[in-house]
Amino acid sequence: MRQFAGLLAVAALAAVALTGCGEQSWEKKCTTSPQGVIECTAEQRPAAREVTGELLDGGKYDVSQDRGKVVVVNFWGSWCSPCRAEADDLEQTYTATKDKGVSFIGVNSRDGRDAALAFERGRVSYPSVYDPDGKVALNFDVTQVSTPSTLILDRQGRIAVALRRATTVAELRPLVERVAAEGTG
Repeated sequence: MRQFAGLLAVAALAAVALTGCGEQSWEKKCTTSPQGVIECTAEQRPAAREVTGELLDGGKYDVSQDRGKVVVVNFWGSWCSPCRAEADDLEQTYTATKDKGVSFIGVNSRDGRDAALAFERGRVSYPSVYDPDGKVALNFDVTQVSTPSTLILDRQGRIAVALRRATTVAELRPLVERVAAEGTG
């Protein structure tokens, strides 16, 4: 009888642990375009986790310091060819939208600090978090993070848009401007 009770306890724990596995991921609840852009309505948006990290050039970053702004988070590495291709597009979008209450933050992963600094120099003027092990990247996103990828967080810190590939200014700028136009409500 004692073994049976033990088996029931293990089965109950397994059932509780697996309950979340069948839930639909947030991306599936949102709209995905044929180009792979995931957009969520205000009601569908998951909150991005509170994340802090060390900046490449020193100092600390805390995503909560940008609450009230739209935050564009770009995951990149100096070893990533598509990251090189999109850097100018990201900088152009940053320059065009920063006066609209938009902040950009890069998240560098799987790099040495010198390689990351050399890549960033002259390419982008916004800061990047140094994340050699990918731990910060995982906290920013509620699921997997690919490189490159870009998240657009609304003014409440929720994920409004996700792109799990390289982007262009023609694609990114209208997405950022649309989220920025939502205002603070």
